[in-house]
Amino acid sequence: MGSIKLIALDMDGTLLNEVQEISSENAKWIQKALDAGITVCFATGRGYQSALPYAEQLKLDTPMITVNGGEIWRRPSVLHRRSLMPAATIKRLHELALQHEECWFWAYTVEDIYNKEKWLEPVDDYEAHHWLKFGYYTEDEVTRGLILEETASWGGMEITNSSPWNLEMNPQGVTKASAIRELCELLHIDMSQVAAMGDSLNDIAMIREAGLGVAMGNAQDAVKAAADAVTVTNNEDAVAHLIRDYILKG
Repeated sequence: MGSIKLIALDMDGTLLNEVQEISSENAKWIQKALDAGITVCFATGRGYQSALPYAEQLKLDTPMITVNGGEIWRRPSVLHRRSLMPAATIKRLHELALQHEECWFWAYTVEDIYNKEKWLEPVDDYEAHHWLKFGYYTEDEVTRGLILEETASWGGMEITNSSPWNLEMNPQGVTKASAIRELCELLHIDMSQVAAMGDSLNDIAMIREAGLGVAMGNAQDAVKAAADAVTVTNNEDAVAHLIRDYILKG
């Protein structure tokens, strides 16, 4: 493993604690990494608008990966690439969601976020929007399994999750890992010089491909199995541990 030049951090369940805050310890060690010349990058399923305040809090002027790799930002507000989902796919995903009444759903467009309580006006105006991601949430395993089986049979999508109870759909080939590979080209570094950290299935590809892939203590079992190391939970300053014990050690 080369020396780490880029740290890619998932946000929810990783950088953020259970009350959606960045601990002072995590913030302190992120600053130490930046001071050491290491690029610190969010790699999140969140949309740009909800990730940005945290980047501003940390005063990051570094790249950002949002909506699971659907958007790659050279730095906040400077877009490098955006990967859109076809409106026809969103229509199918939405129609499937409506067949399962107990299921919450949401969808990101470039401009906005829609969900079960706030959908398009008029409701079938799919083509008027630029779509990035669709998600389902249900704690009913049978329903979730049926939705996964149905959508997987269509092809053309990356299907992951950001918690054990949801499913997230991006265009095929669009992952946090594909976005990090592209960032590595921009930064003239190798994937072996990347440390990646996360807790859910949308983090597995980047954890596998990074030189150092770390799973959270609170990660799903499949993520832990894919990782080089497993650390403490998101309520125990895991990012500080990563930077202090693995990256700036000694």
